[in-house]
Amino acid sequence: MSEVPSSHSDEVEHLMRNAQLRDELEPFLDDSISQLNVGELPTPLENEYLASMLAWERAPVLPICEWFEPKLGLPRPEALDDEQLHDVLWDTIQKLYDKRIVLEFTDHLSDRQLYCLIYRDILPSPEKKIDNSNSYLHWDCADQGGDPETWLRYYASEEDRRGWCESEDGPLPPTEPPPFPRKLPQRPL
Repeated sequence: MSEVPSSHSDEVEHLMRNAQLRDELEPFLDDSISQLNVGELPTPLENEYLASMLAWERAPVLPICEWFEPKLGLPRPEALDDEQLHDVLWDTIQKLYDKRIVLEFTDHLSDRQLYCLIYRDILPSPEKKIDNSNSYLHWDCADQGGDPETWLRYYASEEDRRGWCESEDGPLPPTEPPPFPRKLPQRPL
């Protein structure tokens, strides 16, 4: 009885998994798969990429508040004094992080403003809920209403500011340190 070397056996398994993933992705085919350069990507990495695409396509779109069991509901901001709001805010930030939701660029917002943003904009927002421990939703809290002034004022590097000046027409706001620095749980992009 001849034995198949384990590396050959692993490669066969990777190729079979690759074929299965491609079959499952067939209904969702678009340019993102055809742009994948399979000649330069090892099959196991290609499989990770294809599996992440499949997870994205199959993920349900739910309001973020419904990602929690039971549904995450917060007290109305005006019902809380500053101390209560601070405590509920930090508890909520941790709960969001536990669901792999990372809040970014929050240091220009007071606790009450950040709480209101979570209450009014983040929790009711319908988003893809991907059950993958490597997948994080990064919520940009500086991009409210598509106005770049907050980002340019508090967060943009000098290089970013120069690039913005070259590509946009309009005044550049002065830089300022954010008034409410805080250490939030973070994950890389």
